[in-house]
Amino acid sequence: MLANFLTRRVARYVMQQPKEEQHRLRNRVVAFQIGPYGWPANMLCGVLFGGNLRMLATIYMSDKWNRHWYAQHYEDLFSGLRHKKINILEIGVGGYEDPKHGGNSLRMWRDYFPNGRVYGIDIFDKSPHNQGRIKTFRGSQADADFLDALVREIGTIDIIIDDGSHIAEHILFTFKHLFPHLSDRGFYVIEDTETSYWEEYGGNAVDRNDLNTAMGYFKSLTDGINWEALRGEYTPTYFNLNIKSISFYRNLIVIRKGANHEGGCPPD
Repeated sequence: MLANFLTRRVARYVMQQPKEEQHRLRNRVVAFQIGPYGWPANMLCGVLFGGNLRMLATIYMSDKWNRHWYAQHYEDLFSGLRHKKINILEIGVGGYEDPKHGGNSLRMWRDYFPNGRVYGIDIFDKSPHNQGRIKTFRGSQADADFLDALVREIGTIDIIIDDGSHIAEHILFTFKHLFPHLSDRGFYVIEDTETSYWEEYGGNAVDRNDLNTAMGYFKSLTDGINWEALRGEYTPTYFNLNIKSISFYRNLIVIRKGANHEGGCPPD
């Protein structure tokens, strides 16, 4: 209880600082975590708070809590996978061009999934964050050859989280390319979907059903979940047959993969 209280107080203190000071503090914490003396503290965090994703996000200063509020949803969605041997891929390591910055969420996932392997991709070199079960790759989420090589090395992926460029074109390209490589009953997540309404990211606030935006495109897939109820001639798509559910949260979309053919709609 004391550790929880102190960690929350520290997080609140950091969030109250000016932006420049926040970055300085975050960078000092990351430098320690990836440094030669960081592993005992990292191990202790996993032992004490491994089952509490919100605490891990706070300790590792991931923006999935205390800024965005995604960790509460991830705890509900991923709790059944915690101790399984899974592969999780996060698109976007963070920290921009500085190799030693970022990686906060990767360390959070490492502690939350004690038997999982955590992979990250970024357009900048993030190799200083490679530790134990964490491995990073340099490349673009909009590069088909890079994604194909990535899948060949990782194998089947159980969770994919797109926290990359947030550009609509990139989001849709990456989903269409990687979703077929997601394991059955796996999760595909798109974060920060508020950019669907921002023009500089390819968004559209006027036509909110624009199929070229993340929100518009994934809303268009919802009817496909009920494809067997559609009357007349209809040929189901790959996504119709392999998406079991789509959930929309604040600035977050979660697609659950799984066989979606129950044999049609029963008669009234």
